Order: sequence, then structure tokens, then C-alpha cells
Amino acid sequence: MILVSVGSQAPFDRLVRAVDEWAKHRGRSDVFAQIGNGHYRPVHIQFTDFVDPSEFKELVRKAQFIVAHAGMGCIISALELGKPIVVMPRRARFRETRNDHQVAAAKCFGEQGRIIVATDEQEVAERLDHALAMPETERIDTKASPQLLATIQTFLEGRCSEYGGINFNQQISMASPHVEPLVADRTSMSRKILKNKLDSDRKTARD
Repeated sequence: MILVSVGSQAPFDRLVRAVDEWAKHRGRSDVFAQIGNGHYRPVHIQFTDFVDPSEFKELVRKAQFIVAHAGMGCIISALELGKPIVVMPRRARFRETRNDHQVAAAKCFGEQGRIIVATDEQEVAERLDHALAMPETERIDTKASPQLLATIQTFLEGRCSEYGGINFNQQISMASPHVEPLVADRTSMSRKILKNKLDSDRKTARD
């Protein structure tokens, strides 16, 4: 199963339409999408408007790979379970988000090779074809690579070069209230990973 998620803070019809068209041309019947309250209703894929956090995690666990907006909740969920993820960032100029923080998130994680980035809907089909051939990836835990840990740390502290000074806590505050628990859970988990890694490094240094 291929899982698509746009989160719950706003519609993302560009992404949903692009995946729907890809499924049509590839003859895929195994795509399930969470599409929010968008205007576009898919024709060639199964969909629902929203799923609760526990159901979402189970869907991620079952999925071959994930397709999503570049929200930290979706990215961290995929990395936590070692699932490849294709992201297309929302754009402020299309009024899909308040600013281009998702562009920066995609850039940060894309530079480490942790996610597959489609910059716009024209690139989605090629990226999805690529993801089909990918195995599951490294799960994030205390043994994650230093580069991945550094990327998470950088993003949580709001130091991405194009992030405009907005840190992750501010990103959460801009989201709608019903998306905050899932995103906050992922943020807490990320900070715990980093803390455990630092504690482990300190213990090793003492020994």
C-alpha cells in the first residue's frame, strides 16, 4: 500500500491531484490518501478526509512508502518506521501555507538523502516511480547516523539556511489545534532521540 497524507491543517489539492493522475497512468489500485478538506476529490485512488493519530501510525507501518507534504509530523513518522517518503512542499504563493517553511524542511532533509523531494507537481510522477524501487530505510533511533541527527537538531533549532528564523515550536503554533498533538509527539520523540544520543556519547567519553 502507498500512503498519501496532506496533514490536517490545510488542503493540498496539487499533491492529491498529481498522485491521482500517477495512479491512473500506472494502473495502481493500492494507493490510499488522507486528503483533508480539499476541493479535489480523487477518482483513481481510495481516500478519506482525516485519520486519527493512532490509525495514521498503523497506516505508515503498513505502507510500502509515504507521499506527503513536507510537514515534520509526516517526515518524522516515516523516518521513525524506516519508510521511504516522497514530499512536495506547500507554497505560500499558492496560499497553501503562511510561509515557505516546508521548502526549507524539504531542503534540510533532502540534502541528507533522507527523503525524496518533488519541488512541484510536474516532478511527482518521476519521484514516485523512484520510490517504488527503494527498500525500507534506516530508522531513526539512538544509533542513527550523525548526519541525520544533525539535520533533526538543526531543524528543531530553526537554523535551516532558508527557514527565515522561524523555529519548529513556532511552526507548530501556526498549525491548527487538532494537528498539534501528532506533531508535538513527533517533536518530543525527536528530542528524546537526540538526548539519548548525547547521553550515550557522554557515557562513552567518561568510560
